[in-house]
Amino acid sequence: MLAWFGLDETAAPGAADRLIADLARDLQARGLRIAGAVQTNHDLGPDCACDMDMQVIGDGAAPVRISQSLGAGASGCRLDTGALEEVVARTAPTLPGADLVVIPKFGRQEAMGRGFYSLIAEAAAAGQPVVLYVPRQQRAAFLAFAGGLAVELAPGDVAGWCLEQAAALS
Repeated sequence: MLAWFGLDETAAPGAADRLIADLARDLQARGLRIAGAVQTNHDLGPDCACDMDMQVIGDGAAPVRISQSLGAGASGCRLDTGALEEVVARTAPTLPGADLVVIPKFGRQEAMGRGFYSLIAEAAAAGQPVVLYVPRQQRAAFLAFAGGLAVELAPGDVAGWCLEQAAALS
């Protein structure tokens, strides 16, 4: 009930986010009830880091800006962890009754047991199919978290897996 995909280093920036967002839209258009969140990155130009927004699927509220400006020359993590936790808190009530849970990624926060970590575990334990992107840097932490219960998918196979899981639950 837990599937993940990775991308190689040649993938364009934001490719995983676009795949997840397109997947969620496609599955919803097919009539499936999707819970989770999608991330959108806004390019601010060649010398600027992008702005990152996260939208909770189906809650109708405005996206949450999960990045913060650290100023010129800053090199620290731009993730606003409080904003990410707000997205997670808004996502949790959408889980019951969902055919599938879509999570943008298992990132650094999840690798530390934060962010979507508990929500992923809760959905999988409830028997809900969960699909997410796992960056190369977090694969070891994700595989330890999943404990052998996750299936790796090629990016082109993600939609098919989701449809199979939803059909199996019907």
